[in-house]
Amino acid sequence: MTVHTGEAPASGAALLRLTDVSRSYGDRQVLREVTLAVAPGECVVLMGDNGSGKSTLLRLASGRERPTSGEVLFGGRAIDEDDPVTRTRVATVMDPGAHYPDLTVREHLMLVALAHALGEEADEAVDAVLEAHRLSGHADMLPSALSSGQTQSLLLAAAFVRPHDLLVLDEPEQRLDGHARQELARRLAIHRDRGTAILMATHHEALAAVADRVLRLDGGSPAAAESPIGVEPATAASVDRPAGTCGS
Repeated sequence: MTVHTGEAPASGAALLRLTDVSRSYGDRQVLREVTLAVAPGECVVLMGDNGSGKSTLLRLASGRERPTSGEVLFGGRAIDEDDPVTRTRVATVMDPGAHYPDLTVREHLMLVALAHALGEEADEAVDAVLEAHRLSGHADMLPSALSSGQTQSLLLAAAFVRPHDLLVLDEPEQRLDGHARQELARRLAIHRDRGTAILMATHHEALAAVADRVLRLDGGSPAAAESPIGVEPATAASVDRPAGTCGS
């Protein structure tokens, strides 16, 4: 793994491009002139201490907020969370409460699948993602009946059940047990290898190993850093899969 600034490799056109992006809230500046690009089939990981600006950068990258200065382009156009193109092509896992409290786990995932035009394939897709996230036995439960780890798995399942060209993930390993984190790393490697662009903040070594590049933030600014792992980017086959651990 190499660690440098957010510049995309010259060989690939960027799907997501942030140029000289800054973000302030009143008098408090939380991001300072960050330039970042993510190409299809590439995973870029954000690292840094809490409060370094990672979550703010992800909100800008997904179109939830607009930068105070600079620009954020997705597919060559300004990104906006309410733009139908963004909603169709960008999947996010950023908010712990981003689910429908009155729908069962299966109903929630079916709604997401049908809203993204899976049609007759929705049932099969939902069954597959329930099994992949170890939620099959909880499919008829409401989110309020799930553990914190199962709730996080539901949020991840909702992102993976729908088509997407870009995944934006804010510490997706939160509340997952060790086995689920390894499975998530494997799943991310598969999606990256299939051409999905991934922008992710994480503190977890196995997930960071999926990265092609790392952008480290320090006080809202890009900072040079050494690789946190010092290994080549992981493939789906290379991610370890420990046996016998149970879900949270």
